[in-house]
Amino acid sequence: MAKKTDTGTALQELKQALKSKQVGRLYVFHGEETFLLYHYLGQIKKLLLDELTESFNFHQLNNETFDLQTFADAVENLPMMADKTLIVVDEVDFFKFHESDRNKMTQILEDIPDYCTVIFTYTAAPWKPDKRLKKLWEALERNGQVVEFAKQNQRDLIAWISRHFAARKKRISNDLCAYLIDITGGTMTALSGEIDKICAYSGTEEIHKSDIDAVTEPVLDAVVFQMTDLLSAGRYDQALLKLQQLLKMQQEPLAILGAVGAHFRRLGTARTLLDRGKTAAELQRLCAIPDYPARKTMEAARRFSPSFCAKAADWIVETDYRMKTSFDDSERLLELLILRLAQEAKYG
Repeated sequence: MAKKTDTGTALQELKQALKSKQVGRLYVFHGEETFLLYHYLGQIKKLLLDELTESFNFHQLNNETFDLQTFADAVENLPMMADKTLIVVDEVDFFKFHESDRNKMTQILEDIPDYCTVIFTYTAAPWKPDKRLKKLWEALERNGQVVEFAKQNQRDLIAWISRHFAARKKRISNDLCAYLIDITGGTMTALSGEIDKICAYSGTEEIHKSDIDAVTEPVLDAVVFQMTDLLSAGRYDQALLKLQQLLKMQQEPLAILGAVGAHFRRLGTARTLLDRGKTAAELQRLCAIPDYPARKTMEAARRFSPSFCAKAADWIVETDYRMKTSFDDSERLLELLILRLAQEAKYG
């Protein structure tokens, strides 16, 4: 199998292989979008296996059950009453094997029979092959295909969300799709579960923002965004309530502060861009964020002065230092920071 380096090309070729029913012998599946990963893994299982003989021809191993000889035997085993066998190996980093086992693995990867498909999956930990181990890497590269399932871009996700709502006889606007992407973190895995909840909750064909807010728990960055938005709108008591919401979600104060710092850095960038006559598209490019949060950040930045953004950055750094070096309560330091930001936003 030819060398694959482009993420989009590898995924497209996998789709084509499934369409033509010509799945390869060796794959590595990895990436943040686990929904897609498991979808295509399911498609391969459906193509290669049947219910009657699956127990004979499907082998699944993981970190706890993996043994090199067991794996080698599974690769060599002829299919029983079927044309193909499938082996799925989860979270096993064979680049970390001892040298003798790496050499054995290299031999196995070089000689996977035509009747066998092997898929290594990585979802709990990132896929980081050590390409300095040339024999092993080249065996994988020559004989297999590495497919990354990356997070989808906003345009594709909006279309996907709309289709899923439509399948449930519901309508949703593109702006609400973008909002849902923003507050869930934008992975299909998270979105799929939230779509189910929203459809079950909503009593009308048209989805409203109130339906989303009623049943969807936002991710950390989204709540920080909402908190900052409340500050910029002068709703200071509600901004503090958002902080309390984060703490009740068992979020670490240092993680909350990191998200606050990242958001205020984007706000400062947005304020600078506004002063130079730039648009949300430029913020989107500089900060590598989707269109919806870029537009919302630019709107919020209009209500903050450049001096406020500079002071906020200094206070966040100061709070970070105190959290890491003093014995003061971290939650109290966060509350003091939000109060200080609220006071400055109100009078500054």
